Amino acid sequence: MIKYIGSKRKLVDQLLAVTAALPDVHTVLDLFSGTARVGRAWKERGYLVTANDHNEYAYWIAQCYVGVERDRWLSPASELLAQLDALPGAPGYFTKTFCEDARYFQPKNGARVDAIREAIAGMSLPLPLQAIALVSLMEAADRVDSTVGLQMAYLKSWAARAHNDLQLRMPELVVGPSGNVLMLDALQCAGTGSYDVAYLDPPYNQHKYRNNYHVWESLVRWDKPEVYGIANKRIDCKSYTSAFNSRVQIHDALQALVDAVRARYLIVSFNDEGYVSEAQLQAILQRRGPTAVLRVDYQRYVGAKIGIYNPSGVKTGTVGKLRNQELIFVVACDGQLPAGLVELGAEMP
Repeated sequence: MIKYIGSKRKLVDQLLAVTAALPDVHTVLDLFSGTARVGRAWKERGYLVTANDHNEYAYWIAQCYVGVERDRWLSPASELLAQLDALPGAPGYFTKTFCEDARYFQPKNGARVDAIREAIAGMSLPLPLQAIALVSLMEAADRVDSTVGLQMAYLKSWAARAHNDLQLRMPELVVGPSGNVLMLDALQCAGTGSYDVAYLDPPYNQHKYRNNYHVWESLVRWDKPEVYGIANKRIDCKSYTSAFNSRVQIHDALQALVDAVRARYLIVSFNDEGYVSEAQLQAILQRRGPTAVLRVDYQRYVGAKIGIYNPSGVKTGTVGKLRNQELIFVVACDGQLPAGLVELGAEMP
């Protein structure tokens, strides 16, 4: 799966253990699905997953890993990817924007992206095959990029992997119930149904996922937008806003969202660097029911180690702390937390 600053890869085991400790859970909602790591793991365990994210690249990732029925689509997808992978490069918008005017990818790989993406756009593919093809292309490009995992900037010198040839691979589809995938605003999605468990992993500071992964957004939309700045971000990144990225608005946005979700249990992951304090978040969640919390020590993202550089490449400021805590809150909206959470190390009320 693609490199992703908000990935919950290291929390998946804890989240699965928490879910397993909750009684009679069959349906789960992943309200901010991102790379669908959590939804994919739930699907593999037999839960019926609904995955939602307002970014289109996340929508297609969830379609691939949560929505696709593996046994039905694996064979035709293999044939399709072999056909697409055989295409010669044909430089176009992607090459000009992200390989020549910027340096995210070597031009030889940008030309392959252009050719493959244009071919996908010209096919009338059923939704599962389109999802597999787009995610395969996204992941192939990610393996030959020249960034530290964020698309706010690219490396001054080419990363070693950038010299490799782009190659499509079959995404690692999992066997499990075919889930539902939505592309809605989180608050709008919260009112679309009721679930046994709803998982909330909202943005918690100023980092905007649309801006951090604008290349993937343009790749899947294939709308060839106007771009700006050294990073060649989509022009709509200038106007894109979210209350969850606002120190002033996030508290009320979280409260409205928590109040709106219909589920027997809420699982909420947050970070001790977030705009909302642990005490404030506890107060919001306790409006819905008794709340337990698990604490997971976590290494900060790679940018924290590297430090901050100005547009001229000069390092500014100093590196702060290198570790933080991920907080996993569990809320029993029906009024009773299971005793099994204590065995997982949860602090119970």
